[in-house]
Amino acid sequence: MPIGPQPPGRRGTADRPYSALNLRLVLAVFGFVVCSVLAVLLWRAGLTLPGWLLAGWALVAAADAVVVQLRRRARRRAGDGDHSLFE
Repeated sequence: MPIGPQPPGRRGTADRPYSALNLRLVLAVFGFVVCSVLAVLLWRAGLTLPGWLLAGWALVAAADAVVVQLRRRARRRAGDGDHSLFE
């Protein structure tokens, strides 16, 4: 097995690696859902400050998901080909 920065036959180089936008989108949506649910649970338990903090993190995750989706659309318009979850 050759030792190098990337397996042979894969797209990308050490100078220009392939993107992880799809994985980043999944993680942003997961963060939004988890933070939203926990914020609601904390509000119902009477812990407002931690609830607001988690609501803020949920907004950050939602903004990240929007930015990632815009970048994915731009990549699709550029015709970069088919992408899996990890590229």
